Amino acid sequence: MGLPDSKYFEDLNNEARRWYAGNVSAADSNLMTNTGSDPRYYLRIILRRKWLILLIFALCTGAATLYTTRQPKVYAAQISLIIDPKEPRFLDNQIQDVNSEAGSYYWANKEYLETQYKIIQSRAVSQRVVEKLGLATDPSFLGLTKVADDKRRQEIMAKLDVVSMVQGKIRVEPVRDSRVSLIKIEDSDPTRAALLANEVAQAYMDEVMSQKLKLTENASKWLDERRDNLSDSAKASELALFNYRKQSDMLATSIDDRASMVSQKLQETSKALTEVQLKIAGYKARVTAIRAVQATQGVEDRLWAEALPAARENLQLTKYKDRVITLRVECTDLSTRYLDGHPKLLECREKLVNAEKEFARELSNLVVATEAELREAQEKEKNLKVLFDQARIEAFEVEKKKLELDQLKSEADSNKRQYDVVFKRLKDIELSGMLRTSNVRVLDAARPMMGAIRPNVPQGILMGVIAGLVLGFGLALLLELLDSSVASQADIEERLGLTFLGFAPSIPETEKGSRDLHIHREPKSLIAECTRAIRTNLLFMSPDRPFKRLLVTSSGPQEGKSTTAINLGIAMAQSGNKVLLIDTDMRRPRLHKAFGVSNEVGVSSVVVGEGKLDDALKSTEVPGLFLMPCGPVPPNPAELLHTRAFGEILAKLGERFDRIILDTPPVGAVADAVVLSTQVDGVVLVLKAGQTNRDLAKRTVRALNDVKANIYGAVLNDVNLESSKYGDYYYGYSYRYYGEGEKKGV
Repeated sequence: MGLPDSKYFEDLNNEARRWYAGNVSAADSNLMTNTGSDPRYYLRIILRRKWLILLIFALCTGAATLYTTRQPKVYAAQISLIIDPKEPRFLDNQIQDVNSEAGSYYWANKEYLETQYKIIQSRAVSQRVVEKLGLATDPSFLGLTKVADDKRRQEIMAKLDVVSMVQGKIRVEPVRDSRVSLIKIEDSDPTRAALLANEVAQAYMDEVMSQKLKLTENASKWLDERRDNLSDSAKASELALFNYRKQSDMLATSIDDRASMVSQKLQETSKALTEVQLKIAGYKARVTAIRAVQATQGVEDRLWAEALPAARENLQLTKYKDRVITLRVECTDLSTRYLDGHPKLLECREKLVNAEKEFARELSNLVVATEAELREAQEKEKNLKVLFDQARIEAFEVEKKKLELDQLKSEADSNKRQYDVVFKRLKDIELSGMLRTSNVRVLDAARPMMGAIRPNVPQGILMGVIAGLVLGFGLALLLELLDSSVASQADIEERLGLTFLGFAPSIPETEKGSRDLHIHREPKSLIAECTRAIRTNLLFMSPDRPFKRLLVTSSGPQEGKSTTAINLGIAMAQSGNKVLLIDTDMRRPRLHKAFGVSNEVGVSSVVVGEGKLDDALKSTEVPGLFLMPCGPVPPNPAELLHTRAFGEILAKLGERFDRIILDTPPVGAVADAVVLSTQVDGVVLVLKAGQTNRDLAKRTVRALNDVKANIYGAVLNDVNLESSKYGDYYYGYSYRYYGEGEKKGV
């Protein structure tokens, strides 16, 4: 049978690679681990790494005990103070302490108290204590009693920062929901601790009083200078105000009266201007109407203005109009009775012409009068605008002078008020400084406490115990998390999302031959029992439709897939099935070596038509188990397995055998197993305990899922039952199956 063209093989390879390198899909979510929610998982970690945990526990506990018992004893003393936010007031209600910024609300008081705590722990307070008690030359306080050489002692004292040493001993703690604060001192001598606490409190009160007096002195000096300056400023501002009134002629008439007169003048002018503007609007409307009538009637008509509304309202014009109408009627009546030259008709027509002339003249006078009134009103408007502008300018000038006067007056009043305030405040500060009051009071003085507060031996040992347990278990858990190999049934089921088919213990080296045929030569061994358990689990995966073709593969090389395929073939043959093992690993075939058969004719020979199918089938020493070796290694192994000829060979073999097991290359190395997984009923993934990388196994499962392969489950191979990592976990499991094998007598 001929091979397909090269393009066919290239397309198949590309498709297989795409399947293998596919992105993480939603199906991968079942691979996420939830092991951390199982308490047994942590128990197994503790049991596997118990010696490491016990070692760290012992080291931490011993170190904590040794360290705690060797620490020097430390004693504590405390003094309680009442710190009020404000000092007592003995003057009027407007007086308060000059150096107290604290208000009556919570956050202001809190800020004030925090400031006082910093003062207590300040270097200035500690300096007062050192100077008063002579601590700079006290060998006992400085821890120099063991230095016998006086010169050497003096050199060390000169280098020490005694003030910082005192600062480091001071701790301030507020008493909740009160104004009481505690000053605590820790020292190796209980009597000296009480003395230091009392002296720190006294030094703090002295420092507060010193700062108060210093601030009072500075404030008094500044206020005295400010009072003189303000006195001169007040006099100068009063004189400037008087001169301005004199220059503006405001001594007799106030600025408010002048502003009122100008405002009234401005209002009256504005009112008259508005009335004239309204009349102009009326005149303009009338002139516009006249021009409109003139344009409609025509200028040549002497009676064109008859249509004006004003003409109809004028009594004189109405009288002239009635006469013209009467004469027209009379002339019309005479023209019906007489000829054109009749004297009465001529006389009547002459009267009509005169009447029309008088009417036209009166109409012209009306139009001229309207235009004259318009011009007169416009002239009046101009005059009123001039008056209005003058009044407005005058109002602006008055307002400007008022602002300038108010500014001068305000400045004079401000200077006077400032002078009064400074003068009064100066007197208050002088009285406050004389009172020498303080807002700090001692509630309870410090007393020596003979019980040491440190070291706390039970607490130190307890902390060592806790630290040992935490560090020991933490390190064990860290080592467990850093182990990225597949090591247990939980890893397979919970992290890979696969069914756990069983485990295969490590096969020991024996004198009876190859380890690949161990279960055939040792049918009652634990390994044989575990393999039969895997066989049983596989049969129960699909009881209604037993598998015909089974593919065995792994994530990477050297994980025991070939040995597992051989063991499964032997176990199924022992159960009475006719089983065929096919070596499809055409890169590193080894099944023919395991059974000691020839590899001259095999899968590759039959696919390319250079050998017969019957010649490729080899019998083995295991009854019912046959082998089809790989054959000569071809230059294009992947293409051979992708051909139609290989599929037809599988179909023919399926008619002759009950079970067909394919040993394929690792999925992580090539894509052969991924493509072949679509031609079988199911896939078994072999994982080597403690060696198979978990991420590589996930990618293998993902690649098989991408081509819709039916993954029956995974086998954990090469489990070392003598190791503490696996022995405790699988002991009960192996013992149960071993017992079943003994009963069956297999």
